Amino acid sequence: MRFSAFGSAIAVLAACAAQQQPNADDATLARVAYRHDGPPALTLYTMINNRTGKGAHTSLMINASERVIFDPAGSFYADVVPERDDVLYGITPGVEKAYRGSHARSTHHVVVQRIEVTPEQAQRAYQLVKANGRVPGAFCANATGSILKQVPGFASLNVTFYPGKLSEQFGALPGVATSSYRENDSADLKEGLAKNNAVLNAGG
Repeated sequence: MRFSAFGSAIAVLAACAAQQQPNADDATLARVAYRHDGPPALTLYTMINNRTGKGAHTSLMINASERVIFDPAGSFYADVVPERDDVLYGITPGVEKAYRGSHARSTHHVVVQRIEVTPEQAQRAYQLVKANGRVPGAFCANATGSILKQVPGFASLNVTFYPGKLSEQFGALPGVATSSYRENDSADLKEGLAKNNAVLNAGG
């Protein structure tokens, strides 16, 4: 039964597949480091299939000593956004918009769930994602849930392989603000990635 359930999760999460990009060096990460001037916060992204309503991918933006996105087994890339072990760096407002826009398309929308936290909570999440290492394909929700569960105040979350179930739990926490982001462009994720990469390269 457990194997069957895991197999079903793998089938549902076909879009949550690892893309092996080379790790950026320390100098590159230091050069792009960006700290958003807003309060410390955790933002859970859940990519939802518009046809089935099922979650396809999970990621987590952390505003701590710098702002990063933990994109476990994610597909996002941009020339100006270095990555190390599934953590994306230099998450300026333009990069965050490109990240959302690359995943939102005619076939999927993005559920955005944000909660303000203490500096200590944010920094703990930041340290955990940096130390986590690369995540295997289809483990995006599992890895994100495991990270969150180790942050003080989030221990009640149950670790799951299903992005939708993690989103439901996260959304039920006090103080979480939930919104949806939609675009109606090409269903091809690669086209969205290429388009937003061009926008960022042009200084957008």
